[in-house]
Amino acid sequence: MKAKNCLIFGGSGQIGRNLIRKLTKNNYQVTVVTRNIHQKSLIIKTQANAGYIDIVEANIFDEEKIRKLFKKSDICINLVGILFEQKKGSTFQNIHTVFPSLLAKLSKEYNLKHFIHLSALAVDKANDSLYAQSKIEGESRIFKNFPLATILRPSVVYSVDDNFTTNFMTLLNRLPLFPIYYNGKTKFSPIHCSDVTDIIYHIISNNIYSKIIECVGPEVITFKEILQRLLILIGKKRILLPFPLPLAQISASLFELLPNPLLTRDQLRLLKYDNIPSGRYKTNSEIGIPSLRYFNEEVKKYCYMWKDGGQFSTEKYISNNDLENKAN
Repeated sequence: MKAKNCLIFGGSGQIGRNLIRKLTKNNYQVTVVTRNIHQKSLIIKTQANAGYIDIVEANIFDEEKIRKLFKKSDICINLVGILFEQKKGSTFQNIHTVFPSLLAKLSKEYNLKHFIHLSALAVDKANDSLYAQSKIEGESRIFKNFPLATILRPSVVYSVDDNFTTNFMTLLNRLPLFPIYYNGKTKFSPIHCSDVTDIIYHIISNNIYSKIIECVGPEVITFKEILQRLLILIGKKRILLPFPLPLAQISASLFELLPNPLLTRDQLRLLKYDNIPSGRYKTNSEIGIPSLRYFNEEVKKYCYMWKDGGQFSTEKYISNNDLENKAN
């Protein structure tokens, strides 16, 4: 049986690397497109055995070049996304709307078996966020160009390679106090990166089409509870200080002056909305692939890097119940 060829955009990120390993282990050929092969290929090529992966350097808006890749592909997977806008074309509109629309059009034109696109949970509620608006418009254009597409809307995705738990643990390790917004009441259903990978593989192998699927973990945790759990895991005590909204907006506008802002005003607007299942679409559990990885247990595997003493820390094992009791 001929191996299927998966064309992946955004393969160097945390989900992409896990997905490459998952697919190639199951006899899929993978073509990964990157904008900088010299910087990214060292990461990407180690994710699979030789012969299973092909790395192509291309500008994602170079339609002529990426069009050639669709000729030999069976499945296209788009994992490209940004959290804040940059210069040189990296805008929400370009990355979240124009680009996925192009991929959907080419998927239809070359009669691909599937197009899977990674969006985000709760973007249909955040009408005042440019990030969310671009995501929703992108989803609409995808279904217009390729009706059989599958769109995944995950809650916050975490792992040892993320920019979520790792950034928070770094900041909590260094700062005596930490700001929380909207009193830390925003709800999340964090999902581990490996669970998202399993969902994508399940969709491909079971031929699931024309759906929006909300991808969530097994728990609902508030923003404040997430910070409290991380503090316990790294053995730190910090003041979690509620920030008034006007002050939060001023600080976010200052952060936006940095090359990699910790918080933007658009992200602040997103934090108003709970990041949990809406009830309007099926979740990963309802399509037969529930998330079984719990936040505390997974973060505990790599949080030692932020502990005093690192991997040689003498702190005893903390159970899931102990963490919850301490947080309360």
